[in-house]
Amino acid sequence: MFKTLWLALLFFSVNTAGERRYVKDYFEDGTLQAEGWLLNGEKTAYWKYYHQNGQLSKEGHFRFNKEEKYWYFYRPDGSPLMEGHFSKGQKQKWWLFYNAEGNINHKCQLSKGIKNGYCLKYKKKKLVSAEKYENGKKIDEWFDFRSFKRDNNLSDLQ
Repeated sequence: MFKTLWLALLFFSVNTAGERRYVKDYFEDGTLQAEGWLLNGEKTAYWKYYHQNGQLSKEGHFRFNKEEKYWYFYRPDGSPLMEGHFSKGQKQKWWLFYNAEGNINHKCQLSKGIKNGYCLKYKKKKLVSAEKYENGKKIDEWFDFRSFKRDNNLSDLQ
């Protein structure tokens, strides 16, 4: 009985471990393009991608070859471009978008990669408007915080 259990555990651990290896991909000129983990030929765990000039382009987690968890995206000069959540390869929850100066330009709630919820727009670090979307279609817009607060439950912004 003990021998059978031990063999079953050994077989299970060998089959579930798979082949995990760290890989690096390069541009034609030899500059690093991407690096991260492969498990049985699929991207998994943490990956980093680079612009041709060597600056970080994006970084985040994969699971079964699809983006997962929180990701960061950068411009070729290294400044932030956008960041947000992925689930099964699709943008979800809040996403932040930055202007060229590195300040938040707007932030939006997304579901399956489309606007679904609020989208808040900023100018010079101040909120200037808010929009509400359902399945990618704009259903309302506000230009002052008082009317926005009156018409909405602020706990929806979490």
